[in-house]
Amino acid sequence: MGSRISDRIAAIAESATLAVDAKAKALKAAGRPVIGFGAGEPDFPTPDYIVEAAAAACRDPKNHRYTPVAGQPELRAAIAAKTLRDTGYQVDATQVLVTNGGKQAVYNTFAALLDPGDEVLLIAPYWTTYPEAIKLAGGVPVEVITDETSGYLATVDQLEAARTPRTKVLLFVSPSNPTGAVYPREQIVAIGSWAAEHGLWVVTDEIYEHLVYAGAENVSIAAAVPELGDRVVILNGVAKTYAMTGWRVGWMIGPTDVIKAATNLQSHATSNVNNVAQVAALTAVSGDLSAVAQMRTAFDRRRRMIVGLLSDIPGVICPEPKGAFYAYPSVKGLLGKPLRGRVSHSSAELAGVILEEAEVAVVPGEAFGTPGYLRLSYALGDADLAEGIGRIAKLVADAG
Repeated sequence: MGSRISDRIAAIAESATLAVDAKAKALKAAGRPVIGFGAGEPDFPTPDYIVEAAAAACRDPKNHRYTPVAGQPELRAAIAAKTLRDTGYQVDATQVLVTNGGKQAVYNTFAALLDPGDEVLLIAPYWTTYPEAIKLAGGVPVEVITDETSGYLATVDQLEAARTPRTKVLLFVSPSNPTGAVYPREQIVAIGSWAAEHGLWVVTDEIYEHLVYAGAENVSIAAAVPELGDRVVILNGVAKTYAMTGWRVGWMIGPTDVIKAATNLQSHATSNVNNVAQVAALTAVSGDLSAVAQMRTAFDRRRRMIVGLLSDIPGVICPEPKGAFYAYPSVKGLLGKPLRGRVSHSSAELAGVILEEAEVAVVPGEAFGTPGYLRLSYALGDADLAEGIGRIAKLVADAG
């Protein structure tokens, strides 16, 4: 008799970031003073005017019924307009599919594009969901490893070395989760031109588009490389820009045949996104960017603080992130050394020691395809940030 669980589903790894966040919350609930750097979500509330629009939508009976699978027409049109405003990339409302958060957009896209054995170039460190979505769709993730010496930026030469006759898609993410890396325009143009030359699809996740710092510029590869034509799919959502992670509204933008195929899939998986959340998202994307500007100011301050504090810890190397709200330090210098009598041989073990000994939750690099690193979200209050990194510094200092 075979396994009770299908091989396809049994092969899926649990989301490491959500697992760390859940463990931290459980310890906190048990009375432990845990500080969590695990969750990838802003610590700000959703802006009031968006919440008010949702409250009003609850009282409108039209929102109590099914709506089109691909999204409410006015929201699709607003997303198209917002995309032109923010990136200079022109699309029609029919090229937009509204999804249940960014994760469904990721899965829909790979399910629509990939046949069994198709390869996807996946620049590591990568967000934990990407390889799982690729594999679920029958594809093969091909990792292109970057490290702190390049600021976690991949080169055309690295991508070309990984390309095979089975390569169909390049997944391109800037600003990056987990590293905070932001590609400069000239490198984006070079990579996009290379992809176009070889007839590859480019799937670009732009969820962190408005969170860039220190003079870094957010550039959409779709707009910067027009020769990609209709072989590009943009993934995005309201979660990070408007502190709306729990509302679950994302979208994918692509050629109409891909959007139609993904809509057909979604019609059987989830049907339309929650209508009240769609109204909230419409209010968000139709409005200005003042809410994210306020958050960006706070994130920038915390970014500089966390990099400074981490860099002061012996054995830790922390490149300066230029986007998103993550630091991704190398902790290879801490491996093999006793911390309060406990020796870690991997960053996964080290994360366990830090949680148990310092009561600080971090996500190990194994979750992102590059062991030897930790991801720390700085989307938490300044006092908690300073206290949390201070605990790690004390743990390391005590070892000496």
